[in-house]
Amino acid sequence: MDLATLVGLIGAIGMILMAMLLSGNITTFIDIPSILIVVVGTHFVVLMKYSLSDFLSAASSGMKVLSFKSPDCDELIEKIVELADMARKSGLLALESAEIPDPFMKKGIGLLVDGHDGEVVKTILEKDLKMASERHQNGAGVFKSMADIAPAMGMIGTLIGLVAMLSNMDDPKTIGPSMAVALLTTMYGAMMANMIGIPICDKLNLRDGEEKLARRLVIDGLLGIQAGQNPRVIEQVLHGYLAEGKRPSAED
Repeated sequence: MDLATLVGLIGAIGMILMAMLLSGNITTFIDIPSILIVVVGTHFVVLMKYSLSDFLSAASSGMKVLSFKSPDCDELIEKIVELADMARKSGLLALESAEIPDPFMKKGIGLLVDGHDGEVVKTILEKDLKMASERHQNGAGVFKSMADIAPAMGMIGTLIGLVAMLSNMDDPKTIGPSMAVALLTTMYGAMMANMIGIPICDKLNLRDGEEKLARRLVIDGLLGIQAGQNPRVIEQVLHGYLAEGKRPSAED
């Protein structure tokens, strides 16, 4: 569970609800025509820009933002060094029985055990990395489109509300509902863009970067194992993927 995303989302919604409650009746801020224009309308416009499968997969990616666990590079390095020790002592075939929790690493070890050379292993794993990144970028693009379109749909709703209000100025009863549509669509558009579209897009890009880093670490580690490098040398090379403050000191 991504605690930062969950706390941020709950906190933002909580602050807005509190402000609405303190301003009076919360039902004042609920308007069905405005919701239809902004929420439903935005989804249909975004769907126009993508295929149905891409649109639906983006929804799945958005849900994973809350459940995604960032790869632990320290654990990956520790596992790779362990595998390197095993391969050096007993050969690459000994890795076939090793327990490897990371699916990407497990696939790479399978390629090594099957006897593929380093260039083939690197090509296959980098292709997997690229395809996974493209899926992440597609999901981020859908939410970026949502962030761009929602305020525009809010503006369209505002214009609809203003036209309805100005065309019925002789009937005071219609002025209030029309003005509500005009103002609430703008609010819904801003909320949808800044509380859903932009944060999820940015978080998906962040997760994509983290996963790329971890997978490149794994590729370099596996190539080192395939080349028969000393496990300590592999470990030192992989420590270059860690942030400066997380790297072991020379005395360690």
